[in-house]
Amino acid sequence: MRIQVLPPQIANQIAAGEVVERPAAVVKELIENSIDAGATHIEIDVERGGTKRIQVRDNGSGIAKQELALALARHATSKIASLNDLESITSMGFRGEALASISAVSRLILTSRIDTQSEAWQAYTEGSELAVMLKPAAHPVGTTVEVFNLFYNTPARRKFMRTEKTEFNHIYEVLRRIGLARFDVAFILRHNGKIVRQYRTASKQSQNLHRLESVCGLAFVKHARSVLWKHGDLAIHGWLADPIKQNLPDMQYSYVNRRAIRDKLINCAIRQAYQEVLGVKQHPVFVLFLEVELHQVDVNVHPTKQEVRFHQARLVHDFIYQAAVTVLQQIVATCRTIGLDNTKPRILENRQAAGRNCFSLPATSDEISTLCVAQQIEGSTVSKNSPGQPLPPPSFGKVLTLLAPYYALIESSSSLSILSLPVAKRYLTEHQLTPRTDQLHSQPLLIPLRMILSNEEIEALKYHQLMLQKIGILLHADLNQAILNAVPLPLRQQNLRKLIPELLRYLYDKTSVMHNQIASWFANRLQYEVVGWSHARVIQLLAEVERICPQWVKSPPEKLLLALNIEDAIKTLNNE
Repeated sequence: MRIQVLPPQIANQIAAGEVVERPAAVVKELIENSIDAGATHIEIDVERGGTKRIQVRDNGSGIAKQELALALARHATSKIASLNDLESITSMGFRGEALASISAVSRLILTSRIDTQSEAWQAYTEGSELAVMLKPAAHPVGTTVEVFNLFYNTPARRKFMRTEKTEFNHIYEVLRRIGLARFDVAFILRHNGKIVRQYRTASKQSQNLHRLESVCGLAFVKHARSVLWKHGDLAIHGWLADPIKQNLPDMQYSYVNRRAIRDKLINCAIRQAYQEVLGVKQHPVFVLFLEVELHQVDVNVHPTKQEVRFHQARLVHDFIYQAAVTVLQQIVATCRTIGLDNTKPRILENRQAAGRNCFSLPATSDEISTLCVAQQIEGSTVSKNSPGQPLPPPSFGKVLTLLAPYYALIESSSSLSILSLPVAKRYLTEHQLTPRTDQLHSQPLLIPLRMILSNEEIEALKYHQLMLQKIGILLHADLNQAILNAVPLPLRQQNLRKLIPELLRYLYDKTSVMHNQIASWFANRLQYEVVGWSHARVIQLLAEVERICPQWVKSPPEKLLLALNIEDAIKTLNNE
């Protein structure tokens, strides 16, 4: 067979196979078009799971009469006009393929009116026919798209359609994903003439949790932890489910610049965070929104626009991972305290110096009302203090860059400084492992660790067991073995099978040892545990130091911070 150019009808049907996989894909594309048109109210009507009829109606800006036929043509769009526009896409759609692809495999009616027209106009097209028929119609300002008999002209595709219930569930899932991203838009979903789901707009921050509950359910909201983490041009906010709670819905919703995506990088970062904190593989449940500079992400990767490519993928991964780790660590650290006493939980401050990160406790707890959580998220970016509010917490400054192998360059309001990361890690670990009360809180291991010890190690354990218990290490001997049941939080992610015997050998020849000596031993032992420091990990360390030891900002310990004399450097360069 000779090489030839395919007829437009065949080319359109082939292209439609990339965009229109099933009825849910039609609903997704039409809803995104409505959102791009500025709609605040969208109604979706489907029959027989979308195989018979799909209708999407909105109150957006509409399409002018002279552009109706053009809207159904391939590669016709109002979203972009040049190559530069592809580098800063703000709209949901931009490829100009959706309506053309849908009309290629269905019978489609497009009715629309703009506010400057006295009447609406309707366009009709069918399958492979490229001709578009126009006629006047009655319709308010906005657009309605009706799709009939999807895949009627492609029997092979129709043969792969699932049951009516399955196809409708996919449509419902599309609505959930978009509904989570656009709290400012109201949605109504009907199936076979009955209202199945209705999402009201959340025009105020205090209404966000109500919208979240209507989409994700009460079980998720009840155990959701809101998170807000910012650094530089990256920001992430949303909700992480409490990993300790069971029977939560299976949800993993991730968004980039309010676009629902399925990204392996984000999912991998969250899974690694759960693995890091909990020590076991667990299926995470989350709704997270990542904000990235438009030129730092490429959304023109796949026709469905559900995949993206980050220009700095490693930085994005580390940023998300560290944010999730910090939130999960706070959940683990506070859940036991909240369960043991009825004191009011403490909300961690939003540290401006360490990237303005903010972590809150349960979104629906008695102590934190819906309004308070919303105000916390909304107000966390406000830098000025209103009269009567306390001053910002002490801050070392902003992390500018990393200096190999163990240093970070810090910028404060008045100077530049070099921070020693191992020293900061050592001081922080020592402070965390020194009991301020009778004993440290222990974090139970999910699976008790059994290890074989030497006679000397068993002897040291029996002699110092009470002291170990006071620093949060619950370890007891069983013949020539020892069973470790709990450790303090700073030791949770260490190689305990190696670390505990080393500690016992250190204690073997000591008849008397103080808590601070043990804390110092751990700190010196673990200060170089981080082989490769990332920008996000440095931010997390700095935030912990500022939160736990704010007094170090004004009076840093020895060898922690070195201020750079910029004036002398400038004089040297000027040969003064």
